[in-house]
Amino acid sequence: MRTSLLKMSLVALGMVISTGAFAAEDLMATVESPGKVLKVSLQVAPDGRLSYQVERNGQPVIAPSRLGFVLASDKPLDAGFAMERHLVTAHDSTWEQPWGERRTVRNHYSQLRVDVHQKKDGRRLAIVFRVFDDGVGFRYEFPKQANNRAMHIADELTEFVVAQPATAWWQQAGEVWALEYPIQKTPLREVGMANTPMTVRMENGTHIAFHEAALVDYASMWLRRVEGQRLRAHLTPSANGAPVVRTGSFTTPWRTMQIAGDAAGLYMSDLVLNLNEPNKLGDVSWVKPSKYVGVWWDMHLETKTWAAGDRLGATTDYTKRYIDFAAKNGFRGVLVEGWNPGWDSDWAGNGADMDFTRSNPRFDLPALAAYGKARGVHIIGHHETGGNIAHYEKQLDAALRLYAKNGVDSVKTGYVTDGGAAQFMGKNGKVHFGYTDSQEGVRHYQKVVEDAARYKIAINTHEPVKDTGLRRTYPNWISREGARGVEYNAWGNPVNSVEHEANLVFTRMLSGPLDYTPGILSLEGKDKKPFNSTQAKQLANFVVIYSPVVMAADLIEHYDRYPGAFKFIRDVPTDWDDTRVLHGAVGEYATIARKDRNSSAWYVGSVTDGNARTLDLPLSFLDAGKSYVAEIYRDGDKADYRSERRFDLVIEKRTVTSADTIRMVLAPGGGQAIRLVPAG
Repeated sequence: MRTSLLKMSLVALGMVISTGAFAAEDLMATVESPGKVLKVSLQVAPDGRLSYQVERNGQPVIAPSRLGFVLASDKPLDAGFAMERHLVTAHDSTWEQPWGERRTVRNHYSQLRVDVHQKKDGRRLAIVFRVFDDGVGFRYEFPKQANNRAMHIADELTEFVVAQPATAWWQQAGEVWALEYPIQKTPLREVGMANTPMTVRMENGTHIAFHEAALVDYASMWLRRVEGQRLRAHLTPSANGAPVVRTGSFTTPWRTMQIAGDAAGLYMSDLVLNLNEPNKLGDVSWVKPSKYVGVWWDMHLETKTWAAGDRLGATTDYTKRYIDFAAKNGFRGVLVEGWNPGWDSDWAGNGADMDFTRSNPRFDLPALAAYGKARGVHIIGHHETGGNIAHYEKQLDAALRLYAKNGVDSVKTGYVTDGGAAQFMGKNGKVHFGYTDSQEGVRHYQKVVEDAARYKIAINTHEPVKDTGLRRTYPNWISREGARGVEYNAWGNPVNSVEHEANLVFTRMLSGPLDYTPGILSLEGKDKKPFNSTQAKQLANFVVIYSPVVMAADLIEHYDRYPGAFKFIRDVPTDWDDTRVLHGAVGEYATIARKDRNSSAWYVGSVTDGNARTLDLPLSFLDAGKSYVAEIYRDGDKADYRSERRFDLVIEKRTVTSADTIRMVLAPGGGQAIRLVPAG
């Protein structure tokens, strides 16, 4: 353990208003990241108020920012604190992901733990900071309360004061569509109530992504701009009093800041994962990253329906067609929505008629499971709750047992309802309404994942609570939605913006896998409304937008129409040995290279906004001294997302080595996908 990592000092700093430094009379403990890139200082002011600040390479990133709580059960945990003890330790280990963006993850940080107490009231609290070279996480630790009283947390006083003028990319929190709003770009001073991850770029180029890690039995954190560039944690409201009620000793989720010199550095950070507990499930070889197809896009085009009738999609015969297609083209699964009773009513925001324990009369689950098994294809289950959590939990165990009996080892869950309109069963036996990201919503999502694990079933949550890295602890939580997905392009009211994917990489995707349903080669939704995309960009999204389970979402007939483009979709894997972000600017462009976990092949995806771009792609990530065949899927010379030229796709091959550079020319709204396979 190096002395520099253990150094702890109580220092007196002169007041420097321009940098927002602490006052001379403040008591302060400091800790530096292992490479001395970041420095965190925790302050106890003369009146006993707690605050912290963050510097990067000696420059302020987070100016002095308040810490503490407002309680519904007691006086605020605010002023009157004294520092009782403090300790800096170092940690450096490597762990292996069972699936993920890279096989091995280094967990290297310096930790500062500060124990404080209020002399007058005798109350105690600890604040723990983990400082990595690429970010900071901190959380509060509460001891058991006297007489084992419950702690009722009304809100946090946790602040994040951004030290320089900054631009923010964010989406609103607490609104009707939850996590499905377009990403806004505004000055940080114009942010309202924001969800996380929220990304900011300071005027000196430093990027910060605010989020949280290990959200367990606690309300989700929104960010409320108080004034100027001062952000404050805001806990998702509860329908039953305080947002958070806990008994005994407990810890809060980690409040996180990924910090990098550019956008690419944000995505390369494993901070959120590292702040979660290790795998609790043991052997998870039954969790299978894979691609699938589905009876899904038809419904969004309104050529098929979820409800019974002549256009019902979930029939035995139609599903067999998709199983045959999946078997022929190497897809492991077939998702079928509308398979169960309950879709004929007003199910969205209701869900009371959903039955998860039996099929509709035209869908033979056991027969289809057997038909698929004989062809190496699994049925992917679907539980759409309509946000009626109380109703779903009554059937949950029986529903999972039915799927396990029929070999269904992956389930997509859904919670289609308005923000604040989910239905929960109260302790009094009565149903009440609330937010899906409230404390009781957080408990529910984890319950589903834990219950599913007992049946060796993986969960892909749609309309989810946001990802906070719990896939490390529960590797069967294999993916989530939690973003404005491709279905908005089907509805066309409006379609997703041309910069949408370049926004997602450096905002939503910083939290974890995103089930985005790419690969719509028809490039149009219902009523022939076009997308803001070229075909090459649709292919690139399979690499750029990461999920270990990916649905090739278009119709069978569209894949048959474009066999050249479809070949890349057939070939691209979903589980990776390594990942490199090679270019990136929030909302403008992103280039990501990923190495297949099960072969020596690399895949590259690059996407741009509405501007044409030329980007040089050095191939130095390839093995030196080895030749590769580059299969390139690029925009045609005159391709443009705004016209019929969006279908212009050029497929070509060339032999390359690690010494070569590929010049990628991206059309407006375009992209490029590359498969690099060892030659010979």
